[in-house]
Amino acid sequence: MERQSATVACAQCPLSGRKGLRPLTPNLLDFVQKFKEGEVQVERGGLVLEQEKRSVHLHTLLEGVLVRFLTLDDGRRQIVNFMFPGDFVGLQGAFDDKLNHSVQALLPARLCNFGRRRFYELISEHPQLAYDLIWLAACEETELEDHMVALGQRNAREKVAYMAVWLHDRALASGIPVLHDQHLDLPITQAQIADMLGLSLVHTNRTLKALARDSLLFWTPGRISLPDRQRAVDFAQYEERSQQLRPFI
Repeated sequence: MERQSATVACAQCPLSGRKGLRPLTPNLLDFVQKFKEGEVQVERGGLVLEQEKRSVHLHTLLEGVLVRFLTLDDGRRQIVNFMFPGDFVGLQGAFDDKLNHSVQALLPARLCNFGRRRFYELISEHPQLAYDLIWLAACEETELEDHMVALGQRNAREKVAYMAVWLHDRALASGIPVLHDQHLDLPITQAQIADMLGLSLVHTNRTLKALARDSLLFWTPGRISLPDRQRAVDFAQYEERSQQLRPFI
């Protein structure tokens, strides 16, 4: 369920000051304030974007976590990626076409709305913002390449360990707390793990139990715990990336 929300001025943006995010300069803040068309709140499980529909808006995720997925004609679902505060939502599809994916709120979410029709204005008037958006798109492409390697080359236990470490890293990079550097509270179900990694539910359940027995990670429906992060990184052959401050709009 999507509903309009009271709009916060860009100068008081809740993303400002978040660990891992680079604040906007005052002149860019003024432009983004004019570019912004309001805010929307989405309850957990609600759709932000819907496959086969057109959207008139682009969004910045202010609060919450989103999941992007494609649905086949027979109802099977492939989770493509997760989105965290500061991520720009809506550039992942061709502008004039129907969307080939859906975006759903994993946690209750709040988003800024920007008019898709005004995107050219943003690009032409503020090259720095355009560069930032291209940088974000390039980062997501790199993430998707890593996900493809995980799907195609890692075994089931390595896949799950990779996903757990990556989710921890993305949370930290967007200012979501990880308790004692071990525990990330995120309500991802076994079915969603299976949808992301191309595993059956039975295989997913067995894999999680095997990883827990080896104390590599503990994944419950509400929490992902890494008792020894470096051990999990090494096991998953996860490539550490520089923690460059991420821009947002």
